[in-house]
Amino acid sequence: MERFSNSPQATEALGAALAQVCPPGSVVAFTGDLGAGKTAFVRGMAQGLGIQSRVVSPTFTIVNEYEGGKLPLFHFDMYRLTSAEELFDIGWEDFLSRGGICAVEWSENIRDALEPGTIFVDIRRGNGEQERIITIEGVALP
Repeated sequence: MERFSNSPQATEALGAALAQVCPPGSVVAFTGDLGAGKTAFVRGMAQGLGIQSRVVSPTFTIVNEYEGGKLPLFHFDMYRLTSAEELFDIGWEDFLSRGGICAVEWSENIRDALEPGTIFVDIRRGNGEQERIITIEGVALP
């Protein structure tokens, strides 16, 4: 399904809607250029789960954990990983077993480790400065 966003707030709203239909243990794999809005989408997911924490990109920490909502949210940034094997070194399987939602930016770097049932979100720039074309596969939104 393809959706359009004309602001970070609209991107966040789409993320909130997605989080509300994700079952525990979901993996949401993001692709898109630097600055496309992946973190804004994850910020919206946190809002949709009722998480009050400030959501920031985990570029240097690889993963940020957010709790206090309907489900925990584990926000990964795989930009610095070079293979799926490195993913298991950071405890990927432990996060999967905790029953939260794993939101994975730069998922193309660990594509081999993604299992069937993964939800894919691709965010691309549109014609205008703020316009984004967001494609979601693997789940239906209302």
